[in-house]
Amino acid sequence: MTGPLDGGAHDGRDPDEPAAFLRIPGPRTAPDDVTTQERPRAPEQREALPEQREAPREAREAPPEPRQAPEPRQAPEPRQAPEGRETPPAAEPLSHKVLMSLLGAWALSACSAEETALVEAHLTECAPCADEALRLRDAVGLLHADGNLDLDPLLRSRVLENALGRRPARVPVPGWAAPYDAETARLDALLRDIGDAEWHAPVRLKWFEDEGAVSRRTTVAGVIGHLMTVDGLVATALGLDDPLGSDAPVHPSTRTESFWRAAKPPPTRTIHEPWREQSHTLIRTVSFAGRGVAELSVSYGFFALPLRDALLDRAFECWVHGADIAEAVDYPYKPPSGGHLHEMIDLATRLLPAALAIRRRSGLAAPARELVTAGSPGRSLHLEIEGVGGGDWFIALDSPAAVGSRERSVAQVALDGVEFCQLVAGRVSPEDAAAGQEGDREAIRDVLFAAATMSRL
Repeated sequence: MTGPLDGGAHDGRDPDEPAAFLRIPGPRTAPDDVTTQERPRAPEQREALPEQREAPREAREAPPEPRQAPEPRQAPEPRQAPEGRETPPAAEPLSHKVLMSLLGAWALSACSAEETALVEAHLTECAPCADEALRLRDAVGLLHADGNLDLDPLLRSRVLENALGRRPARVPVPGWAAPYDAETARLDALLRDIGDAEWHAPVRLKWFEDEGAVSRRTTVAGVIGHLMTVDGLVATALGLDDPLGSDAPVHPSTRTESFWRAAKPPPTRTIHEPWREQSHTLIRTVSFAGRGVAELSVSYGFFALPLRDALLDRAFECWVHGADIAEAVDYPYKPPSGGHLHEMIDLATRLLPAALAIRRRSGLAAPARELVTAGSPGRSLHLEIEGVGGGDWFIALDSPAAVGSRERSVAQVALDGVEFCQLVAGRVSPEDAAAGQEGDREAIRDVLFAAATMSRL
């Protein structure tokens, strides 16, 4: 068999005659390299060559001359590049490492035409690279997936919660002031999210007095005004300005009622910035005040607390009233972190013996059964707090000076941590609070009611 690859003749030569050269066509040039003069003309535009024009009749009728063997053809000279243009060098093959590094750009369609051709030729020979290229191309497809552009309505609260839990403090806040810092920041985020109209949403504040529940109706702005006026007691103890003036009353409820009466017209969104600035000032002041400031006494009129406990009490109130506002405006609001919740529960259990003694002096609790010397173990109630922030506490029953003891326990109450805080805040009645009770029923009732009466406006 003869053909262009084996030197076979296609022009009438003897097939047995050896070919002078192999007729393998050279590489075809790119379309841009073909100039206007080099482009072949259409068949209808071509002119007949002189030897193809019609010969005279006599020549056509003359017998053909003997056929002579054609002269051997010479190989065509290599084509010269047009003047002013250099012939591009042939592309050198790239190594496996280089081709593998181009897979990412290839998946993103960022390779040049030359690189694309080399990479795709390599993928037909290298199975690991082909698998990697397929994985990268699938990943690129995920980058362009269509999705809903509407943000999750809970995204902001989740981001804030995560940021508040992880961000380092810009000011070295003492550990005992951290709960107040965290709860004011959470409430501030809630207030920033609500609209102007929601500042007038009705909020019902609840607390417990003697044997029954009491409530007071106000607005979201009124709640923030209440928090600001009571925080003024802490500000006064630190030597800062009182938002109600130097002659303001000391009792928290009296201060709040005085503020509400003096607010003409009722407070609006404008109360947000003064409350926020006051809370920041308190944090900055205690952060730079030194160690002794933690024991500074803060008076609430009928009782006093050291500053470390007073700020923890204000953190508790901020959380409770923040939850009241969130319920009024239908906003998601979670309890404090486990560590801060544990500190709030511990403060309440330390104040419970004094609250029980006040009820006993008013005739609302059973008389003391067994008095002991100050600092000695006395009859106790085992308070078991379950869930986040939980633990075991022992409440002295007969005297605030006695020490609670497991060995002297006469009763046990089991409560969830958040439910116990709601009892202390007056949001849950004593009858509905206890999940589990065992032992002296009278002691259990006295402690639960004493916990509820610790609530106030």
